[in-house]
Amino acid sequence: MKIEININNLVRENVKGLSPYSSARDEYVSDGSQMVFLDANENPFENGVNRYPDPQQRSLKAVLASQKGVDVSQILLGNGSDEVLDLLFRAFCEPREDNIISLPPTYGMYKVLSNINNIENREVLLTEDFQPNVAEILKAMDQRSKLLFVCSPNNPTGNGISSAYIHELLTKFNGLVVIDEAYIDFSKDASWIGELSQYPNLVVTQTLSKAYGLAGIRLGICYASSEIIAVLNKIKPPYNVNELTQQRALERLQNTEKVQEEVTNILKERSVLEAVLADMNFVDRIYPTDANFILAKVDDATKRYNQLLEAGIVIRNRTTQPLCSNTLRFTVGTAAENKKLIEKLKELDNQ
Repeated sequence: MKIEININNLVRENVKGLSPYSSARDEYVSDGSQMVFLDANENPFENGVNRYPDPQQRSLKAVLASQKGVDVSQILLGNGSDEVLDLLFRAFCEPREDNIISLPPTYGMYKVLSNINNIENREVLLTEDFQPNVAEILKAMDQRSKLLFVCSPNNPTGNGISSAYIHELLTKFNGLVVIDEAYIDFSKDASWIGELSQYPNLVVTQTLSKAYGLAGIRLGICYASSEIIAVLNKIKPPYNVNELTQQRALERLQNTEKVQEEVTNILKERSVLEAVLADMNFVDRIYPTDANFILAKVDDATKRYNQLLEAGIVIRNRTTQPLCSNTLRFTVGTAAENKKLIEKLKELDNQ
């Protein structure tokens, strides 16, 4: 069943009347012909990056649209996922009036961005098995609730969020449901991109930082209805994705076999690490994971974190997060890195 929602009713009043900044490269789009560019006050001496990048990242979006089965008009690219998320706040949330709902323990930037944008963040804890408490979410919602953030697979817990809960939230939440799929490439579950036509209030964010190994270039991706993307394009900076990022991303996206090979290797190493952790006396519980990391409950997270740090191994202590007391998050590394970690874990377990 396709639901109906008026996106225009969710947009901030000052954004509705905005027109996006029209840059020189918006006004003239090259058709591949050899032209003399004297329109953008650029340095004319060629060095590969002396020209402004394509503000609409057309080549990159064309590849993504083909791979994901969406229209180019349903894609927005940002300087990392954090810019994409920030644009959602600035387009749909009125400071000091609107609110968003987040589901701790979850990705910390939702809370940071709510503070930066002066938007109330109503936190509704996940259940003990790290699933949404739908009844409490709907109770926390009101007419000023504009965004609901669902991280799936979730960070820091690693688990995927049940599709039944997400379907219910999409039909009952009166704002946009933003599904953060930063780790979807490691998951057995399908992306929610395939449901965009059914849910006009659905927004899916992904990244090239994890499975694609491009954290250093900062490229975040937003998939949504053309209507939502058009709103975001009104307020995005004209050249928010630089030329080097576009080039490197395009190269990687055209080598999906290599990406899948690396993902397969990471999943294999994850299984090895899970088995070792399960055999450690100081590990009380290993949580199910659909991501490239493992959350484990230990006897003393701070103590174990410091012991590994002294051995030159940096992991993440998540014990301060709700429902995550005495937990450590282990990112899955290379076989060599994991071998070093496993050797140290066994050493600690025998002490």
